[in-house]
This record gives sequence, structure tokens and C-alpha cells, in this order.
Amino acid sequence: MVLEFKNAEIFYTDQGKGTAIVLIHGFLENTTMWQNIVPELSKRNRVITIDLLGHGKSDCLGYMHSTELFSETIEAVLKHLRIRKSILIGHSLGGYVALAFAEKNPNKVKGLCLMNSTTEEDDDERKTLRLRANKMIQDNFTNMIRMSFANLFGEKSRTVFKDEMKLALNEALQTPIQGYIAGQEGMRIRPNRNHVLVNNDFKKLIIIGKKDPVLDFETSLKEAENTDSEVVVFPDGHMSHIENKDELTNVLKEFVKKL
Repeated sequence: MVLEFKNAEIFYTDQGKGTAIVLIHGFLENTTMWQNIVPELSKRNRVITIDLLGHGKSDCLGYMHSTELFSETIEAVLKHLRIRKSILIGHSLGGYVALAFAEKNPNKVKGLCLMNSTTEEDDDERKTLRLRANKMIQDNFTNMIRMSFANLFGEKSRTVFKDEMKLALNEALQTPIQGYIAGQEGMRIRPNRNHVLVNNDFKKLIIIGKKDPVLDFETSLKEAENTDSEVVVFPDGHMSHIENKDELTNVLKEFVKKL
């Protein structure tokens, strides 16, 4: 289904009945990343997936997709569907977007899950890397995507989940260059949103990959402790929906069941 937002088309899906769950994909991903999880969650819940601006079947809006702008698209879809309160589950960039939504609309959140994500802002090194990537991507799109994508997985996973990686990579390669640049810019300037978890009493869950090459394991554990969030640790990398598919599905079902 498609919703118009500021003259841009936003693609979303809506399945099942019950408690509303919003699944928010990560950078260079789209709604297809949830294809194994939606059938399970939608048995007892209403599950909404949304293609963020510049990803999947959704349009771009300029060259800066801030987390606030991304969250406005979530808000627009939920308003269109007349959903007042929901559980937000965000992978990586999707977690940043969920936090931006919760900061503005805490009363509309029943629970929030950061999946391989963080409340922290980028450090200076990461900000520099994003700027450099945005310059390089214009001449080396395919190679850049392939390289950065492979680095999201644990070393063992690259062999074990070779076929799944290939499918996910093909989806990533469909991302327009404008969407890539706008997304990187938005992540680069995002603020620290630790306070969103600290100051709200909705249910919180942080899912961590022990070998996540993007997020430091010990730092993530400390973050969960400091924000009074439930924590689940998987043994692999940044892509829990591929590397720990069955375990992740069970964890999310249990998290939703408690709300």
C-alpha cells in the first residue's frame, strides 16, 4: 500500500489484527527484511512494515533524511491507519528512527525494541567515515555497497548464510544513490537519545550481537543497564534477522506478549 507524504510516496504493509507492531528496517534495507518475521507476529497482532524514505518502494525527499523526518513518515502512516499506540521494533537505523518517534510521541509507544541499534550519536570518527562514504558512493556504488554490507556480518556468518546474504545484498543494491546519501547524512547528524529510554516507562528491549562489527558489545551492555532496558545477546553480528532468525522471532514474540 502507498501513502503520500510531502509529495513523496511511502510504501507500507499492514497485516493481522490485535496489538499494533511497527517494524522499521535499517539502512540499505526495506520491508522485505521482515518477511520471515511478519507471518509469525501477525498471527496474534497487527503488524505494519514501512519502507523508509529513499529505501525500497518509497521516494526520496531531498538529500537529507534526518531521523526526525523518517519518524514523521511513521507518524503519517499510523495516523492514516488510525493507530493510536504501538510497539516499535527498529533494526539499526530503524532503531534511531523509533527513538526519534518516541521522543516526540512518548504517549503513543507501548514498547520499544532496539535491534542491533543504539541511543548514542555517532562519534567523530564515524561522522568522518559517513562523509567520506558519501563522496565515494557516487563513483563506486556497487563496490561500496558490497563491501559495507559484508562487514555487517560475523566472519562465520558470511559462509553459513551466504545465500541469505546474497538476497539481502541484492535488495541493498536497489537503493538509489540519493537515498544512500540522504540516509548517511541523517545518521551523521542524529543526536544522542539516551534520555528517551531513561525518562519513559514503556517496555524497553535492546538486542545485541556479541560479534557486532558496528556496535561495541561492552558499550551496548552498559547502555542497556543505564537505561533499565531488558537485554538479549545473540552470538553473532549486526544482522540478527538473518544470523539468528529463529531465536530473534521467539524473542520478539515474547517481548510483544508481555505488553
